[in-house]
Amino acid sequence: MANSFNTEVTREHQLDLYRYMVLNRKVEDAMTNLFRQNKIVGGLYSSLGQEAIPVGSVYALEPRDWIAPMIRNIGGLLVKGVPPRDIFTQHMARFTSPTQGKDGTSHFGDLKDLHIVSPISMLGDLIPVMTGVAMAGRYLGQKIVALTWIGDGGTSTGAFHEGVNLAAQQRAPLVLIIENNQWAYSTPVTRQVPITDLADRAKAYGVRAFIADGNDVQAMFTTTREAVRLCRAGQGPVIIEAKTMRMRGHAQHDPAEYVPKAMFEHWKGRDPIESYEKRLSASGVLTGKQKEEILARIDALVREDVVFAENSPFPPPELAESPIYCEGPLPIEPQWKRPVAEVTPPRSSARPEWMVDGYGHGGPDSAVRAGTAGTGAAPQALPRKPGDDGAGGDGRGVAQKSARASAKRAARQPASTRGKR
Repeated sequence: MANSFNTEVTREHQLDLYRYMVLNRKVEDAMTNLFRQNKIVGGLYSSLGQEAIPVGSVYALEPRDWIAPMIRNIGGLLVKGVPPRDIFTQHMARFTSPTQGKDGTSHFGDLKDLHIVSPISMLGDLIPVMTGVAMAGRYLGQKIVALTWIGDGGTSTGAFHEGVNLAAQQRAPLVLIIENNQWAYSTPVTRQVPITDLADRAKAYGVRAFIADGNDVQAMFTTTREAVRLCRAGQGPVIIEAKTMRMRGHAQHDPAEYVPKAMFEHWKGRDPIESYEKRLSASGVLTGKQKEEILARIDALVREDVVFAENSPFPPPELAESPIYCEGPLPIEPQWKRPVAEVTPPRSSARPEWMVDGYGHGGPDSAVRAGTAGTGAAPQALPRKPGDDGAGGDGRGVAQKSARASAKRAARQPASTRGKR
C-alpha cells in the first residue's frame, strides 16, 4: 500500500492549492454567518479540516474530466470553476441560483460545461452513476476520468460495494476517494468496521488503492494525479483513502458532543491550511506580502458574492408549476471523439458467447482442466483419488460412502428396531 510515484509540485501549483483551500474556508465561514442569520434555507455541512481533500483531488483533473461532489466537497466545486455566488444563492434558495431557488442545499450540477454531476443524498449511489459516466466517456472516445467521494460510513452501504464491483469488472476509469473523517454522524469508524484501513476493501475487487494524508493538500494532489494517470492509461479504477478528521458536527445543528475534546485538539494541530501555509512560508514559496494579497482578493470576492446573493430575489410562485415533467426529448447529443464505425457493426460484431478462461476451474483439484488456450484442445478430466466424488466422477465413491454411513447407523440402533421404519 506504500505510495511510490512522482510527488513533484511546481511553485504555481503550490500557490493555487493554497488559494483554493483559503477560498473554500472563507466561503464556508460566510455561509456559517448566513445560517446563523437564518438566511440559509436548508442544511449546512462543513468541510472544516477537510479542505485539502476536495481541493487537492480536483486540482489533479483536467477540464474534460467529471466529478460528483458530496456535502463536504465545496472546495472541488470552486476548483472546477463554480463561483462562490452560485454556492451562496443555492443554499439561500434564490432565483439566481443554479436551480432557480428550487433546492436549498448542495443538489446542483453542470453537465454541459463544467462536467459536474449533482450530489445524490443516498450514500454510495454516486459510485455506480460515475462508473456509468466513466464507461460512457470511454465508449465515446473522450479519454475522460470520473471522480467522486464517499465517507467512511458510506463504505458500509450496499451501493458502495455494488458500484465498486461494477467499476472493477468493467475496468472503468473511475477514481473513488474515501474520506475517512473518523465519524459517520455520531458513530466512530472503529465501531462500524473491523479494519484499520478502509483502502483494504479494494483487495476484494482486485482494485488498486492508495492511502493519503487527507490533511496534506500536496499529498492529495500527487496521489490523485497518479490515480488519474493510471485510469487514463486503462488501469482503473483506483481507490484513495484520505485519512482526516471532521472538525465539526455532522451539520450545523449538531454540536458533536460525542467527540472527545482531546481528539479535536489533536487534529486542530494538523489543520490543513495552517500547516500548508507554514510549509510554503518556510520554503520561500509564500511571502508575507503574497499572503496579504491573496487574502485581500479572496475577502473581496466573498463579500461581493454574499451581497449579490442577499440582494437576489426568491423564485416567483408560478415557478413551482414548472418544470415538473419532462416534455419532449432533452437536447442531449453524444459528444463523439472517435469514429462511430469503431463501435458499430460490422467492426464491433462479436460472437454471441463468452469464453471462460479455464472453463471456470478453481485450482488443481477442480473437475475439469481447460485445454491449451487457442488450440481448440478438448478439456481434460483431472485424475481423482479413490473415493473422490467431485463433478465428473463415476459415482462409485458416493456409493461407497453411502454404504459405510448406513452400516454405522445400523450399528448404533437397537437390534429390535433394525430394518424397521
